[in-house]
Amino acid sequence: MTTPLALLDDADRVRLALSPIRRQLLEALREPGSAASLSVALGIPRQKLGYHLRELEAAGLVRLVEARKRRGFTERLLQASADAYMVDPEVVSGPSTAAAWTQDRYAADHLTRTAAEIVRDVGRMRGAAEAEGRRLLTFTLDAEVAFAAPGDLERFADRLAAALADLVTEFDTPGGRPFRLVAGAHPAAGARLRKTTRQ
Repeated sequence: MTTPLALLDDADRVRLALSPIRRQLLEALREPGSAASLSVALGIPRQKLGYHLRELEAAGLVRLVEARKRRGFTERLLQASADAYMVDPEVVSGPSTAAAWTQDRYAADHLTRTAAEIVRDVGRMRGAAEAEGRRLLTFTLDAEVAFAAPGDLERFADRLAAALADLVTEFDTPGGRPFRLVAGAHPAAGARLRKTTRQ
């Protein structure tokens, strides 16, 4: 069974996946295919594809789904191991340190680093849970709000922080399983950034 999303947390696997021809192969192998069928579809010699497919298979980026006899030879059907691949932020930036953190609640750097940590941690935990045949327990809340003025963002954040503190007090249980809860906001994608005039 193909997983919807896989975390690439090793630089060598990232390099393998980012090669243009291998990206083509991973895209084509969302559905099972063989070197012969891929050669026809992509217009690339079968021998050249064979090398790249072996490298992708050795890295766990594609997997064998069927081997069938065809006119004296064995045709191997391969499929991408995931529908999409996500690169662990630490592969590019290295481990973050406390000194590198910006603790300003309103700093874009803080939001970006927090989001990168979530990508890394949830990706790793999800992979470990799947390997053990269990589901990782998570939840996501997503909303959009239009603020009339920049000051509204700060007032909203203060009220959200207070509400969150109340909820944590109500549900936090000594000895219970800890969960990390993150609330962040950024301009909606595609929204025009308006220039503000300072008085």
